[in-house]
Amino acid sequence: MQTYASAIRGLVKACFFVPLLWGALPAHAQTVTSYPNTTTGTINGGTTCGSPLVRTFSVGTSFIVADVDLGFLATHSWRGDIRLTLQSPAGTRVQLVNGNSNSISGDNLNVRLNDEGTQVVNTDGNTANHSTTAPPYQHDFQPNNALSAFDGQNAQGTWRLEICDIYPSADNGTFQRADLYLTSLPSNYADLSLTKTVSSSSPANGATISYTLSLTNAGSSPQTATNVVVRDILPAGATYTGASGYGSYNNVSGNWTLPSIAPGQTRVLTISATVNASAGATIVNSAEVWSSSHSDIDSTPGDGSTSDDDDDTASFTVSGSPGPGTPPAFTCPAGSSIFDWDAVTWTAGSMNNSYTIANIGTVGFSIAAPSGVFLNNGTFGGQTPAESSYYNAGLYPGQDALTYLIDLATSSQTTVTTITLQNSAQAVRFIVSDVDDGGTQFRDQLIVTGSYQGSPVVPILTNNVANWVTGNIATGSAASGNTVQDGNVIITFLSPVDTIVIDYGGAPSGPATPGQQGIGIHDITFCNPLADLDVTKTSIVYDSGAGEEYHIPGRDVLYSVAVTNTARGTVTNNSLFLLDTLPPEVTFFNGDADGAGPGTASVIFSDGGSGLTWNAGTDLRFSNAASPPASFAACTYTPAAGYDPNVRHICLNPKGSMAGANGGATPAFTLSFRARIE
Repeated sequence: MQTYASAIRGLVKACFFVPLLWGALPAHAQTVTSYPNTTTGTINGGTTCGSPLVRTFSVGTSFIVADVDLGFLATHSWRGDIRLTLQSPAGTRVQLVNGNSNSISGDNLNVRLNDEGTQVVNTDGNTANHSTTAPPYQHDFQPNNALSAFDGQNAQGTWRLEICDIYPSADNGTFQRADLYLTSLPSNYADLSLTKTVSSSSPANGATISYTLSLTNAGSSPQTATNVVVRDILPAGATYTGASGYGSYNNVSGNWTLPSIAPGQTRVLTISATVNASAGATIVNSAEVWSSSHSDIDSTPGDGSTSDDDDDTASFTVSGSPGPGTPPAFTCPAGSSIFDWDAVTWTAGSMNNSYTIANIGTVGFSIAAPSGVFLNNGTFGGQTPAESSYYNAGLYPGQDALTYLIDLATSSQTTVTTITLQNSAQAVRFIVSDVDDGGTQFRDQLIVTGSYQGSPVVPILTNNVANWVTGNIATGSAASGNTVQDGNVIITFLSPVDTIVIDYGGAPSGPATPGQQGIGIHDITFCNPLADLDVTKTSIVYDSGAGEEYHIPGRDVLYSVAVTNTARGTVTNNSLFLLDTLPPEVTFFNGDADGAGPGTASVIFSDGGSGLTWNAGTDLRFSNAASPPASFAACTYTPAAGYDPNVRHICLNPKGSMAGANGGATPAFTLSFRARIE
């Protein structure tokens, strides 16, 4: 039995016909023509679905339909009684509004029916009332059945709209108006569609896979598309190894560039990759037409859509049973320095702290997060971030870690922790614990990046049984306790790094509104930085005072050997051994190398903040051996005064520890000696 509702609520809808996208040719950049019918009519017991109220739209121009919308306004005391059916001149019939006389009791129907609408018609609330003025129409809703059934038909002729009352025994209304919106197919377009497949749906970690992209220009397209770009950036978990097929592929930008594609033609590209993800990880790869020389009738290049025919995805799940991964070998040639949470103090709730670590200098922590995300809980050390042993990574005895307990509003929110090192580390390793899956409450996601002097450094993430790893991303896959290793992720940098960024939050594949979740960042092992010595050797003609001189036989040259430490690591005390092997075309001069200059030794040392000391009596030696000596101690030849052709190697061992680069300071020294061109 129906009840009567009389309240009327006004809403307004705005209509836009041609979307403008910077840098891309839009779909539907065609003409949209509206055909109104404003002849009112009664909707009552006499307008049953066997004998409906009919309104028509006359289209006098011949063109191909690319898109159809229908605007409809009727007053009615029970909106759910109204059923609408549209018929094209070709006889195609689509029931656009089914009606629901049992549930939909709101007044009036004021809607623009559009396949791209915000929601399905009559799902906006059973008792919601629509307004009584249009156009513009109040709601932009999808019909119960798609209007795309009319696409591709000739528009010319009479379109028929049937309006009937599916519960004729009660409640009446009045048809006020309808507008038929027809979008014409342009004469200058290329209808591109893309498909993407992957060679295996369940490859193993380390296996080779291939993605196949097929781009088709519909046979009905009037134009050949040129300079088409399809963007396919390989996801983490698939490492690029090569590509073949039509056009060219840039694995950095992900752009597949196609010079041309004619109507009815299909172009193919195959991208090869190696699987780099742990067992159980699902890797999704998306591709989309990014740009084209012509507009497309049913999609917009580069709009990020996941439902148009110019984009597609392919996915695989790494085979095998999820289990702990094996971290890479980790050695520190110059020794290591440990950042130990048990040895430092972190004020609960603070977001910025710094500490001094031997060989590394100042280690800074800076945390950015939306306001109110971090929670206060005594079990986790109080106001987090805080030091506590709640997450102990399965280590015994338990140790402190930097503990996070957060409650994000959406899965798009994250906390970002940036760790900066005054002196770079040669390599780094640490554990983040309890990266797991909390079912309907949360699914942890950890993204780790690094850099050295501004250039990216890629970490290696190693999973455990409660998570999987794809490249530099770890995602929770099962539940883990807070005192076991199951949720551990081992982060390893095997190249010099001075900045580490940990982005932590909810995975896009998890709940959209996560509940409480947390992790622990554990002690950090820094490999002490190594030195990086650059050696540059130059020569100039020695000025004897005889006028203009050249590099010719019989002339002396002054050689200079410049040594610079461009890295932050220091040279181990007294370990620097510099060997200069002379070519047979020159003869070493064992005398005052710079003549009238300030020095008197055969080899002159000039310091540039190296931290080294030099004594020609103990730090300079020579060798007459045919092969280069292996050590400073092996240099045992005593040269004769003046020009000595037996000197084949100059051996130098300045004392002390050469300093590492720090900020703008680059430690260096220069050695100079003289020789004659033979």
